[in-house]
Amino acid sequence: MYAAVAKGQPQVPHAPQVPQEQNNQKNRALNDEQIYQWLSELVRGTNRERALLELGKKREQYDDLALVLWNSFGVMTVLLEEIVSVYPFLNPPVLTASVSNRVCNALALLQCVASNVQTRGLFLSANFPLYLYPFLSTNSRQRSFEYLRLTSLGVIGALVKNDTPEVINFLLTTEIVPLCLNIMEISSELSKTVAIFILQKILLDDQGLSYICTTYERFHTVASVLSKMIDQLSLNTNVQSQAPQQSSNSSGRLLKHVVRCYMRLSDNLEARKALATILPEPLRDGTFSSILQDDVATKRCLAQLLSNINDQR
Repeated sequence: MYAAVAKGQPQVPHAPQVPQEQNNQKNRALNDEQIYQWLSELVRGTNRERALLELGKKREQYDDLALVLWNSFGVMTVLLEEIVSVYPFLNPPVLTASVSNRVCNALALLQCVASNVQTRGLFLSANFPLYLYPFLSTNSRQRSFEYLRLTSLGVIGALVKNDTPEVINFLLTTEIVPLCLNIMEISSELSKTVAIFILQKILLDDQGLSYICTTYERFHTVASVLSKMIDQLSLNTNVQSQAPQQSSNSSGRLLKHVVRCYMRLSDNLEARKALATILPEPLRDGTFSSILQDDVATKRCLAQLLSNINDQR
């Protein structure tokens, strides 16, 4: 996992580990001396917090940063130390904004590793996602906890983004579904959107759909949370109709994922039969017409969903 240290700074194994298309780029993390200075500071220095911040700024700049992080001596261990060090602040909930920001900078680097096709499997094999679950299990509505949940969800979202069966198989052996469902009930709209995105990606996988629909209890739990989200979105839509200046963009994003989750559930015969009787009325009566007026894809998905369940009546 780790390379040797030479000349006082973390080193990366030989360049062939970097994809060929990255080798053809002039601007790579492998060639940035500043990257190595911050890595050295992260592992051996006295200003680890600044190193986390500065490395986080580089993650959008270099496609190969994930490889550098994973293969540099001690870096992943340090990131894990940063995560575990926050556990004592979770219960009782005494997480300060500064501590939350620091661990979120570490999580941003983990998201970089989770996003990369060459490090994603290694990331899973090392069970790194499990260390984020205590953050996802928190219920406090304080901003420091909300930010922590959202950033942790971002790491899981990066894992599922590319529809890799290996990722879904891993997640289904963990508690990610109930964790996401809880966040969909108690968190901010942005966190809800990321959580339901993860749920949608799980459902889109055949194994994930089978997992959710294997028992009526699992299906009913998922359907109940989706129904509550529709009720809240319906309420928000009524408020927005009375206050036109209020943006409905975030509600539209959330509604899109809810509709797609229902649509995917309707691909299962037993679930489709159940949805024919329990699908929330606001999805049937045009409540969301104003939100969906410019979203052709979601309107088409909703129409197909209604066609699917009407066939069961």
